[in-house]
Amino acid sequence: MKSDISIPNPVFHAAEELAKKMGVSLSELYTAALNAYVAEHQKENITESLNQVYADESSNLEPELIQMQVVSLEGEQW
Repeated sequence: MKSDISIPNPVFHAAEELAKKMGVSLSELYTAALNAYVAEHQKENITESLNQVYADESSNLEPELIQMQVVSLEGEQW
């Protein structure tokens, strides 16, 4: 899809230089940058969702699970 956007000149020139240095087109650079930005914000949504769940639910492990973890680590050196 084609899209027209406005980018400040210093950002455009820096992106242009980086694209040349990386051997990719500006479109490829912008796509990679936007993908990274979107992925980072999606992680925030996951964290927010988990925070909402654990606001109402306990995150404590059952004693049996704790004991199993302790037993599984016996003899391990940290």
